[in-house]
Amino acid sequence: MFNFIKKRTGSKPETAQQKVARDSAVDKVLHDYQVSGTSIATMVIGINRDVDDLTLDLRLPHHAEPEVIQQELGALLHLHGIKAIHMNVRLPAPAKGAATTLPKHMPKTTDAMSSQPSASAIPSSMPNTTPKTDAEVPITKPAPTQASLSPHPHIRHIIVVASGKGGVGKSTTTVNIALALQKLGHRVGVLDADIYGPSMPAMLGVAGVRPELENEQFVPIEAHGLAMLSIGSLLEGDNVPVAWRGPKATGALMQLYNQTNWPQLDYLVIDMPPGTGDIQLTLAQRIPVTGAIIVTTPQHIALLDAQKGIEMFNKTKIPVIGVVENMALHTCSNCQHTEAIFGVGGGERIAEQYHVPLLGQLPLASGIRAQVDKGEPSVLVDDEFAPYYLNIAKNIDAHIEKFAKPVDQKRIF
Repeated sequence: MFNFIKKRTGSKPETAQQKVARDSAVDKVLHDYQVSGTSIATMVIGINRDVDDLTLDLRLPHHAEPEVIQQELGALLHLHGIKAIHMNVRLPAPAKGAATTLPKHMPKTTDAMSSQPSASAIPSSMPNTTPKTDAEVPITKPAPTQASLSPHPHIRHIIVVASGKGGVGKSTTTVNIALALQKLGHRVGVLDADIYGPSMPAMLGVAGVRPELENEQFVPIEAHGLAMLSIGSLLEGDNVPVAWRGPKATGALMQLYNQTNWPQLDYLVIDMPPGTGDIQLTLAQRIPVTGAIIVTTPQHIALLDAQKGIEMFNKTKIPVIGVVENMALHTCSNCQHTEAIFGVGGGERIAEQYHVPLLGQLPLASGIRAQVDKGEPSVLVDDEFAPYYLNIAKNIDAHIEKFAKPVDQKRIF
């Protein structure tokens, strides 16, 4: 099994047999990967492999997206031991009168999911990977939108659970909602997209369990009947940091989504990282999302950040299914006095402001925390808090079809 953070120290030289096998695997990936319906192998004008680094000289069509190609090829080639991919890109000459400069923000290089955290400095010996052009032109193809994305062939609904800030109980809510949807009779999977702080393995009691590989695809981990995958399932231990820059983190997300043999699912629930950064934008442009659930507390500061999350989904054309207000009320275990520690009515106000349902309100209770810490969430053990999550799941299930994306009936798989 692959160790994504393990550094190479004192590795043995590659044998001739290993080199032939790896070169053959690289050739197959390049042959199978298509750009605008054409194998990228036909666009390769130069190739160089130095053990686990691959450099490609490519002549791409003018509408290609080199940064996307680099991320996707990096994820595919990682399975064959290629740790980093560099691309020198040649584009066709521009039409008369076209602009002649590449965007300044275009990345020079994007590592594949590497065994070395990308927070480390780029070595001075790394080859110059600034794209070369016969006549440099801007890439003017618009970014993909939700409307242009094809539904996943095995997944009916993809739901993202998000928050504008951390510490509002988003992951705990995610895992209990997933189990509640399963309890309603649905086939459910969970994808942990919180690359920097993955918590699903521990919350579902499968920490330390690694996914198997089958035909170069991850097989999701079975966790209480859920099909689950997380970057945390691929790391060596709970204390290993994921110190990756944005492109590598988004590449990891797409690898977990695309290179996993998901079973037939009614719902894939994605636990998002907090905020509105690279991972959220990549997901909005490349994963067909049915809708988003916003988790917030009644606290004024949390509501401000939750509003930013809703605005981001509105801009990226992802419908907001509703709002979950967590930590709404606390009941003292000694005197039974109930108090709204984080304020009153925040979830209701933000739901009214954006004309979305308030899916449910959850208590601030140590029992909820204790159960996920044990890897046995409230819905799983059917404790006194399980009905709250079941009510939220019923509200989601009752309204989900109006957000459903059209399915291509001509598909045969």
